[in-house]
Order: sequence, then C-alpha cells, then structure tokens
Amino acid sequence: MGLQSMTGFARMDGFDFGYRWTWEMRSVNGKGLDIRLRLPGGFERLEIPVKERASKVFSRGNCSFTLTLQRETPSTTLKVNERVLDAVIEAMNLISLKIDATAPTLDGILAIRGVIESADTEDDPETLAALDAVLIAGAEAALSALASAREAEGDAIRTVLASHVDRIEALTELAETNPARRPEVIRDRLQKQIEDLIGAAPVLDQQRLYQEAVLIATKADIREEIDRLRAHVGQARQMLAAGGAVGRRLDFLAQEFNRESNTLCSKSNDKDLTAIGLDLKAAVDQLREQIQNIE
Repeated sequence: MGLQSMTGFARMDGFDFGYRWTWEMRSVNGKGLDIRLRLPGGFERLEIPVKERASKVFSRGNCSFTLTLQRETPSTTLKVNERVLDAVIEAMNLISLKIDATAPTLDGILAIRGVIESADTEDDPETLAALDAVLIAGAEAALSALASAREAEGDAIRTVLASHVDRIEALTELAETNPARRPEVIRDRLQKQIEDLIGAAPVLDQQRLYQEAVLIATKADIREEIDRLRAHVGQARQMLAAGGAVGRRLDFLAQEFNRESNTLCSKSNDKDLTAIGLDLKAAVDQLREQIQNIE
C-alpha cells in the first residue's frame, strides 16, 4: 500500500438526464478528516452519501467538494390558463352583442396577458432518483481520482522521507564511531586540562585520573541514545514500506528521534560529537516537516 499525501485535486464531468454536471474535489493538510460540500439548491440530499464514501477512502485532510449543475434542456413550458381564456371569450361575446367589431384573431387572444403562462418543468421522482445515482457515481469516480493524485504525491514524499531516514542513520553511525567517546581519549583530554590549569603534571595520580575519566565517560555515554536511534530508523523504514495512513505514527516517531538527538547533544563532551548531534537535529526537523504532508 502506498503513502498518501493530504494534498490533491480531481475533476469529473458528465451529462445525464438533461443536466451537465461537474464534481471538483480538493484536499489539503489537516490534523483530522474535515469534509465540506457545496451543492446546488435542492441537492442537499447528496451530502450524507458523499461524505460516507469519502470517509471510507480518506482518514486525514481538509477536503472541499463542489458540485455544479447546468440544465441543458428547456426548463420551462408554456400552458394555456383556461380560466383566463374562458373569461376573455365571454367578454368578447358580450362586446360583440353591443358593437359591430372585427372578430379577434388567435394572435390577439394569445397576446392578452394571463392567457399564456410559463411554468418550470419538474423532473419526476424516478428521473431524480436516477440522476442522484449518476451524481453519486460521479462523486465516487472523483474520489478515486483524488486518491490517485494523493498517492502520486505520496510516492514522491516517501522518497524524500527515506533519504532523511538514511541521513539520520548515517549520522547515528558517525556518533557511534566518534573517537571522543573512548575513555582513554576523555582521560587524555582531562589530563591536559588539569595540566594547563595547575601546571603540576608530575604529581597527578594517574589511577585517580583514569577513574575520573571513566566516571565522566559513563555520565556522557550515548550508547542508549544510539541504540534507540537505530531502532527508530528500523521502525521508520517499516512504516514507509507498509504505507497506508501512517502519518500520525511517523509524527510520533519523529518526536522520539528529536528527543534522542537532544539528549545526545546534551551529553556530548566533544565539539565534533556536538556537531554531529546538531546535524542530526537538523535532519530530524526536515523529516518531521515532510511527515506533516502525509495522511
């Protein structure tokens, strides 16, 4: 299963039952799943089924779905208002009894206000039900296209995340092999510092000096941090390989990476090891920044 980005766009068009319709779907980063629909008047009934289908496809992201409808067939019809027509004919008959006038023409009668009325054409329930089914199917196709778009971007992000994990692993190994971690190096550095401080190198107790160096080395030992960093690297690679909605789990893992790198820096007793720790923190920050983009 691939990783999904939370960013994507999809569009689906169709023409059915006299309507031209278009679904446009967008999604951006979000802590949870937030779905908002903009539907034409009278089609609010589609909101629940579309949301239900979207929640089966996505688990995170702020999603905006818009449906536009345009009726391509005439939406109005003309009809004769028989009540008005009867009243007009009756009036004309009464007038013809009193005066000698030319008989009215059909055009003249139809031109009288109220004789002809326009009315909106209403779809029958069967047509509306069929149209709803088509629009929901179109929404499903758009959701599938949106998921594909998010997966395509997710694949690119997976490559970036993997490179950051590789960098973290390489820095962890550099810290592991750093010479400053060896007790004898700590001892020599401590001895040099004391010599410079008191100028009494000949009277130093070498055994006591070694014991102090071992104590300092123990306090500054980063063995546990390195072991945990290695374990986190393995977990991150497993999640990236498995795919799916692993964004929250990876974000938690990035926090653990950050905790270990902070501890490594605080325990460092050498400028080179400190530099490695700072590079490690930078790599972890880059990892966490990219993690915010995936589902």
